[in-house]
Amino acid sequence: MTRLPCFITFTFVAALTSAPTAFANDSTAKVVAASDIKWGYLNPLRGDKSPGAADLWGNRTTDTATGMLVRFKKGFESPPHIHNITYRGVVIEGQMHNDDPNADKMWMPAGSFWTQPAGENHTTAANANANLIYLEIDSGPYLVKPSKEQFDNGERPLNLHKNNIVWLKADELKNIEVDGVLSTTLWGSDVGMNGSMIKLPAGFKGKVITDASEFRAVVIAGTIEYKSQTKPLKLSPGSYLESEGKYSHFIENQSDNEATLYIRSNKDYQVK
Repeated sequence: MTRLPCFITFTFVAALTSAPTAFANDSTAKVVAASDIKWGYLNPLRGDKSPGAADLWGNRTTDTATGMLVRFKKGFESPPHIHNITYRGVVIEGQMHNDDPNADKMWMPAGSFWTQPAGENHTTAANANANLIYLEIDSGPYLVKPSKEQFDNGERPLNLHKNNIVWLKADELKNIEVDGVLSTTLWGSDVGMNGSMIKLPAGFKGKVITDASEFRAVVIAGTIEYKSQTKPLKLSPGSYLESEGKYSHFIENQSDNEATLYIRSNKDYQVK
């Protein structure tokens, strides 16, 4: 059971998106640049009236955990509805609102995080010209159902505005060894899986070391340079990387701004 619930989205039938182009470093890791992601619709039957969607990993139409990108046009607002599963979301771009249908709008900017329990009635809206989120579920398929089927699964929603996130410094954490790197834990589960974010300062040059059987990371803000075994890759927000087993991800932040990564992992990782 997840201590801080799961992820987001809206639609009634989710079709499988074409797999994005992957730059494989070796048999245990891969990297997908945002520019190579193949987009489809969250609800193909609604065409361009539906939010755009792209699976980064997993398959939202089957009984499996999945991570995906969802993008919304300005002014989008879903009708009240529920989901069959819990989801969690991280805002990458724009302003998002997710709450009870009668709640006043609280616009969450990039870097904010929310959870939506299965069975709870809610609505989701987008307010900026471009709006993009990373959405994650721990089991599928991801379905949208009418409000009349609402139920209480015992979990409670969380809306965590960017300004309310507590970040810890390297000297407060055992797994962060580089000054200027910040980290925050967003959720954890009884099976050892957890979600966190790290901020890499301008000029960062180091590596994220993992021995997890499942390690997945999504660029939330900023642009990083990923040192693959073939060629350096520029990874902008929405880009994705993963590894299995013992692996070192070599990363640089050559920009003047900090970069933020969301990390899903079933084992502690080190930043050196």
